[in-house]
Amino acid sequence: MQSALWLTNVRLESGLHTDNGVVTGTETELCHLLIRDGKIADKIPANQAITDDLPRLDAKSNLALPSFIEKHCHLDKTLLGSKWRPVTPAKHIFDRLDEEKRLHAEHAVSIAERASLYLETALRSGVTHVRTHVDIYPEAGLKQMEEVQKALQAFDGKLTYEIVAFPQQGLLRSQSAGLVREALRSGASLVGGVDPATVDGDLEKSLRTMVELAASEGAGIDLHLHDPDHLGLFTLKRLASLTRDAGLAGKVAVSHAFCLGDIPVGQAEAAADMLAEAGIGIITSVPMNRKFPPVRLLQGRGVSVSVGCDNVFDVWSPFGTGDILERTGRLAEISGWVNEQALAQGLQYITGGVTPLDAEGRQAWPRIGDEASLALVDASCSAEAVARKSPRVATLFRGNVVAGALV
Repeated sequence: MQSALWLTNVRLESGLHTDNGVVTGTETELCHLLIRDGKIADKIPANQAITDDLPRLDAKSNLALPSFIEKHCHLDKTLLGSKWRPVTPAKHIFDRLDEEKRLHAEHAVSIAERASLYLETALRSGVTHVRTHVDIYPEAGLKQMEEVQKALQAFDGKLTYEIVAFPQQGLLRSQSAGLVREALRSGASLVGGVDPATVDGDLEKSLRTMVELAASEGAGIDLHLHDPDHLGLFTLKRLASLTRDAGLAGKVAVSHAFCLGDIPVGQAEAAADMLAEAGIGIITSVPMNRKFPPVRLLQGRGVSVSVGCDNVFDVWSPFGTGDILERTGRLAEISGWVNEQALAQGLQYITGGVTPLDAEGRQAWPRIGDEASLALVDASCSAEAVARKSPRVATLFRGNVVAGALV
């Protein structure tokens, strides 16, 4: 690992090209970036000579993008590294949950091995931060979390991560509150949950237990909410109220939140205002088989919105590649974002809100002092990368190449 080096011949977005007021393309420039102690220390034009003897890595005119964030995955659930296994029929969600427990107990490939394959895939796709949910339930205790932690520790210095203690079997239904608390004291930083009304069977008690755990342990919350329409909306309203009362604004997210895509626009706008005021974010996996939250509506009213891959070949779904840029392209395609700016701004949902150009087309990234974590992409601009799911050439984390190769 070098404390200082030059990343040469990097393509950076510099502005928008317009014709009679219509954006027709993205302007770029070739630059050399000085990286020191994991941060961008200087930027000079590529036609300016470098006068020191620091090591150099040649980006070969590939486009630099802010490295990506995988905001919703399940490292313990993936079957990567296993032979092909189709999804089998299940009459009820509880049948699927029982099947999953059996598989975890009997699988020949360890969770740590499968999680490592997922992490390698994520790194190659440009990801340098992962939020993973890990199943917590009495039969397994913290074993699955320990396996995931083992995998994550092997990637130390390559990415950062968060662990959600996820009672997939139901926080109340599986009587897992004590185990979740133990997980929070053993490396997890967020309380998980799933469908307080339909899985736990007691919406109010389930939500209150989640919030109490988070508040008492200094943790955040990431709730799986699949319940549709007005049941889902009522759940969001109660969570927003409890979040405000507990002072957890900015530490709570709801994953999936299909209900926001089910309700009329006026109700969705009111819900967005409520979520923004409570400091609750929304995470979507952009499903193709049902409505999902109206991303631009939510963001426009102040709600933090992120995208995650969710299932990548597991008992719930045979699909998924683990490529978060591909998932962003899906969001753009389903949403009808086809022009240059709409595509480019779609990148923000996998970068924590950072884009090379701001909404007005001004250069916003990278800036001197920014962390030198980036994805080098074989694309001419962000819009092309999102639309075409362009190949990743290399991933850098704090100035070090952690996937791909540069010379």
